[in-house]
Amino acid sequence: MGRPTCTDTDLRRQLGGVGPIALPKHIGRAGIVFRMTMPNGIIELRSDTFTQPTDSMRQAMAEAVVGDDMYGEDPTVRRLEELAAELVGKPAALYVPSGTMGNQIALRLWAKPGTEVLCSDRCHIRQYEFAGAAQNAGVGLRSLPDRDGTFSGAQVDSAVADGNRFLAKISLVCIENTNMPSGGRPWTLSQISKVAERSRVAGVPLHCDGARIFNAQVALGVSAQELCSEVDSVMFCLSKGLAAPVGSMLAGPRDFIDAAREERTRLGGSMRQSGVIAAAGIVALETMIDRLGDDHSNAKRLAQACAELFPGCIDPDTVQTNMVCLDAAHLPPDLEERLKAQGIRAGLIDNETFRFATHKDVSEADIDTTITVLAKVVSS
Repeated sequence: MGRPTCTDTDLRRQLGGVGPIALPKHIGRAGIVFRMTMPNGIIELRSDTFTQPTDSMRQAMAEAVVGDDMYGEDPTVRRLEELAAELVGKPAALYVPSGTMGNQIALRLWAKPGTEVLCSDRCHIRQYEFAGAAQNAGVGLRSLPDRDGTFSGAQVDSAVADGNRFLAKISLVCIENTNMPSGGRPWTLSQISKVAERSRVAGVPLHCDGARIFNAQVALGVSAQELCSEVDSVMFCLSKGLAAPVGSMLAGPRDFIDAAREERTRLGGSMRQSGVIAAAGIVALETMIDRLGDDHSNAKRLAQACAELFPGCIDPDTVQTNMVCLDAAHLPPDLEERLKAQGIRAGLIDNETFRFATHKDVSEADIDTTITVLAKVVSS
């Protein structure tokens, strides 16, 4: 698979220009050249879901060999699923339209109706999936405080013990790696092992919402395969920092994935010639992981500037990946509008947290511009 490149001619065509131009470029850690501003000229820091597909992704999509995935006959989807399973060290994987669907399928298969799922207080499954656990799986969520994005094996023991007394039983434990609301903090191998060990003792499966598991891999210098070695299933996204336009992967034991394929159909997620979009996912996994470190560097620099400009809003030492989550109590209440007026988009993800998310379409120059605008907000 060739490396994605983007020439000035390509950019003129995409942006509608005709004359000579000088557009910002960036060479990532993998030597891949990207256009580093959004097509509309906005500095888009609301989420890494705004990433634009690379030219190589677009080419792969146009040339993809396809079949009917509902019949298991799309060769490009099958190749993507094999590659995904290998990268996280699981026997099999399933291509799903979204990370939320992947998580919801895991809940339906692992958890038992009328029980509770143990998770962190601000994790995606609890806070950003519109109470899907209750509607789709018939389970409650027992949440644990997660200011640093993690919880302990001892907390698992306590929750399981409560279920043996008068509270609902715990039938599944979920971790989120990286934990987005805590600033994209990764779970370390040691932290995962302690929770996994206590879950095994309790006879309870462990699912990882690994939407940004490759950010954890790059930040920790530990492979996704190792980070997922002690979880029973894992979901990860192709459409965030990896920049594919659509889709996520759910991986686990082969019988689990066979059952997940049926659940995907029940939830309306079966697709037909989905190799067209799966082709971009293959390019994402083959070419886009190593460059995530550039996003982490940009996030760290932005976090350091915010800490200086708005004292108390963040400890920049906690920023290890691409999320800069600020305590909104230390920010001007109209910050989102003032940034937007200067062509920069960022904002609240809850009443207490203001987020910037870096990604491949945010350059070092864009970070410079954002810091300059933030400084003007302070001075005015």
